[in-house]
Amino acid sequence: MSVVSHEIFGTTPFDGAQARKGYALNKMCFSFNDGTARAKFLADEDAYMRDFGLNEEQAKAIRARDVLGLLAAGGNVYYLAKFAGILGLDVQDLGAAQTGMSKEAFKARLVAQNEQPETL
Repeated sequence: MSVVSHEIFGTTPFDGAQARKGYALNKMCFSFNDGTARAKFLADEDAYMRDFGLNEEQAKAIRARDVLGLLAAGGNVYYLAKFAGILGLDVQDLGAAQTGMSKEAFKARLVAQNEQPETL
């Protein structure tokens, strides 16, 4: 039986185990769709994290605004985008953090990877 490696440079793959690990974190981030929830979080981050049952690894990463730490703690980038929005960040900012690049370099990389050769 062969073992398939799921390593991806710069990030933690989001699989079933990560989904279970990050359930509370992702549920909290999903709550940020509501403006009242965002305001409540900003008023008392620790209380809000306790209300959702975040573990210490997740809470520490939230406090540090550590995107890679949040991914390792079970965060899904699409839910984390809700948290990033509170901080004035977007998905490209998250991608840049994952790859260790500046946002401008990350955007240029996306454009370069998307260039397709002309076809007849």
